[in-house]
Amino acid sequence: MLETPAPPTVPTRAAEDTVPTDPHLHIGQQPSDPGADTKKLLTWAQDLRAEQPRVLGFPGALDFDFSELGPMLCVFANNVGDPASLDASAVHAKAFEQAVIGFFAETAGAAPEDVYGYLTTGGSEGILYGLATARRHLPHARVYASDQAHYSVHKAAQLLGLEVTTVASREDGTMDPAALRMHTFVHRRIRPRLGRGPGAIVLATTGTTMRGAYDDVTALRRVASTAGAVYVHADAALGGLVAAHAPSRPAWSFEHGADSVSMSGHKIIGSPVPCGVVLVRRELVTEAAGAEYVKATDRTLGCSRSGLAAMLMWSALRRLGHDGMRQRIRAGLEMADYATRRLASVGANPRKPTDSLVVCFDRPEPWIVDRWHLACEGDTAHIVTVAHVGRQQIDDLCADLASGRRP
Repeated sequence: MLETPAPPTVPTRAAEDTVPTDPHLHIGQQPSDPGADTKKLLTWAQDLRAEQPRVLGFPGALDFDFSELGPMLCVFANNVGDPASLDASAVHAKAFEQAVIGFFAETAGAAPEDVYGYLTTGGSEGILYGLATARRHLPHARVYASDQAHYSVHKAAQLLGLEVTTVASREDGTMDPAALRMHTFVHRRIRPRLGRGPGAIVLATTGTTMRGAYDDVTALRRVASTAGAVYVHADAALGGLVAAHAPSRPAWSFEHGADSVSMSGHKIIGSPVPCGVVLVRRELVTEAAGAEYVKATDRTLGCSRSGLAAMLMWSALRRLGHDGMRQRIRAGLEMADYATRRLASVGANPRKPTDSLVVCFDRPEPWIVDRWHLACEGDTAHIVTVAHVGRQQIDDLCADLASGRRP
């Protein structure tokens, strides 16, 4: 019998790895000086903006500027219940949310009317929603996720009481279909259901966290059928928007066999408010909940959602459109190719999947990791060439790698 690898473990953190408590931020019994507090917040924002050019290792495009929409901070917009449902308060931004969902549905290869979706707090909520939907249809199935899947898969599975089988990845970072076939075959033998297999919930990753690889949804769905019925959730938080416009056309979306898809809003598009979307084939969505005092149907996890996030996403997407998004992705891919060449020129041993914004290289000295905000795992570091990352930053990083001396 195959042994299931243990889920990823979190290393013990030293005291210096924790965020210190700032006594100057303490909220006491008496009101503080609003002017002083405003100055403190604006100084904090200025410091963050100054640091942004060196944030290379974490996805989150930082080229946005919504300052002209400042008056939106003076209104309350609470999207309660389904995006298409009226509600009792009528203080919402659901029309903007519906437009955003429509854009992402088209990006993921579905007609907007064929899927249900809503704006989430980010990719992890989308994974939770996708797995919860899968569990309702396949209550006896286990989750199959690769050893490169996001760690939140295990958190979501634990909350839902689902067992997870970790499937080995191939050298390119994608889930190995042959390994998945073997696991699903073994579990069918162990847990037959009235002559049928227990089914399989496959968590495919579109843009793995460290390596940016794209799992093949079509291939994984086909081999997982060894276990019986199959549900595939595509975690496309990092790579969905990239895969949609990649020349190699990875098999990742609804048209390739996904039952649900989650994508990030702030990673590739950019937003001061973390957000994402989750999309599910409409026929798979659960019955709506609700209450008389809300007067809204609700299939979401959180009930209340940020209308501000919806309006900001709408504004960003209107500025781009599908054509602008395609150009944005192509520019990022070109920058990833440039980074690969430059890192090779300084002996950093770069490697990159086809059509990915993620470029891995040998882990450098700690001061370089800290200065450039690099994401690291083991002996590997990476950068992600989202829109604010340009040639100058890559050249400066390579200069640090070549010199080995602090500036």
